[in-house]
Amino acid sequence: MSYTKDNIPKQLIEAARFISEDKLKKAEPILRDYLKDYPLDVNAMKLLGDIGVKFRAYKDAGYLFSRALDLSPDYDEARLSYANLLYKRQLPFQALEQIQILLDKDKDNPQYLTLKAVNLALANQHDEALKIFEIIINDKNIKNNQLHLSYGHTLRAVGNLDKAIASYKKAITTKTGFGEAYWSLANLKTYKFTDKDIEDIKSLLKNEDLKIEDYYHLLFALGKAQEDNNQYEESIAAYIKGNTLKSKQVPWDSRKFTKECDELIDFFTEDFLSNNLNTGDLNSDPIFIVGLPRSGSTLLEQILSSHSLVEGTTELQNIIALSRKIANKKNSQSKSEYPSSLAKIDKEEFQKMGAAYIKNTLDQRVTDKPYFIDKMPNNFVHIGLIHLILPNAKIIDARRNPMDCCFSCYKQLFGSGQGFTYSQNRIGNYYLDYLRIMEHWDKVLPGKVHRVIYEDMIEDTENEIKKLLKFCDLKFEQGCIDFYKTKRTVRTPSSEQVRQPIYKKGIGQWKNYEPWLGDLTKTLQ
Repeated sequence: MSYTKDNIPKQLIEAARFISEDKLKKAEPILRDYLKDYPLDVNAMKLLGDIGVKFRAYKDAGYLFSRALDLSPDYDEARLSYANLLYKRQLPFQALEQIQILLDKDKDNPQYLTLKAVNLALANQHDEALKIFEIIINDKNIKNNQLHLSYGHTLRAVGNLDKAIASYKKAITTKTGFGEAYWSLANLKTYKFTDKDIEDIKSLLKNEDLKIEDYYHLLFALGKAQEDNNQYEESIAAYIKGNTLKSKQVPWDSRKFTKECDELIDFFTEDFLSNNLNTGDLNSDPIFIVGLPRSGSTLLEQILSSHSLVEGTTELQNIIALSRKIANKKNSQSKSEYPSSLAKIDKEEFQKMGAAYIKNTLDQRVTDKPYFIDKMPNNFVHIGLIHLILPNAKIIDARRNPMDCCFSCYKQLFGSGQGFTYSQNRIGNYYLDYLRIMEHWDKVLPGKVHRVIYEDMIEDTENEIKKLLKFCDLKFEQGCIDFYKTKRTVRTPSSEQVRQPIYKKGIGQWKNYEPWLGDLTKTLQ
């Protein structure tokens, strides 16, 4: 539907005004009511889809964009929104299909090229991504902080630290989004902020016009900067304030998660599992590393992927996506069918699910090595499902001292998800549920999970690596001991730490903050 400037429907003008003022909850009902009367208006669909993305209602947003593009295939703004949605959902190959349609019309468009580059990086094609970033930055002279941030993230993933730092510093010089650039420097874990950096951060925090995203990014960066200076009281003040702000943006219901764990424990009984032996796909390619973030999982991934037969990929979404598909929830209020509906599924379906997992993860495998790692930590709740669909997959539980692990999560600002980390009570309760459900898997699937205690790996590295390789049916290779020499892309907060030899400074760090961790200590006791 096209309009002239004189006949734009007043509802769309009003909704667009609310969107520009970030009053999305006022715009949404206007657009929904308008679409009931004018169900073929693609502009209203696109606006409502954009709101859905901001509310993380990705399924609804995807339907609206797809519908708009079915009706109007040349609606480039809707296609761009759809490509952005696919990127947010971590579906880079589908996003790249949409971006290519846009680039076929406008091959030099810097916005399209940037989106292509970030999706190539997400698809583990970092070299191709870097080529595009460099074309945009060098040839087009664009002053865009998001471009420099994304370029910095890609440089960091491939281990080009000096250029990554330079790119993050370029992002700081632009007018918006500098908070994420400061946090990106802090998140390297190896960058030392200067006194001037710290003064600049403090000065920016006093700006009353600061966007909320910039504000909490700066607080987490200040927390890290003051931690490095042993100014623990100032550091924890920044961490507490940053977590308080972020927790309002990322809701988390601890009681709901406990209930979900209860349902999984009640469903996956020894009887159910013994009645479904070897039902899935017998492929033995995947090695799952589960646990909490910041528990040493990236270290284990780096050790294993230094073996000649193992490829490290990333934190793959496939198992979580499968659990959501099985759950079949129409909206946040409807009851989940996961795991209960697994009892009614034909056993052949488990084999199909396993085969689909292998097929759908092929895109992330860029070498011909026979084994690959899926390092999605949250998969620990889905060990029963993994066992049903891939009975020969190896599963490793990365575990770390509860206080060190929980506090390390608390001071980490995650790119997306992980809402359980943004308060001491949340993270403490999550850790207890993790222990409880892992104890259940040990009971009903004895020997299925190999546990690596982070502190044991630090103290007795060679012996722990040999046990790990034996569990994975891999012969010992010296490269696994010299893991820090391995050149590969690493996309987690520990990327720079695993490029160094084993060190002990991560053990007991929480003790510097003990006076302010009363809630966490109390929960974990």
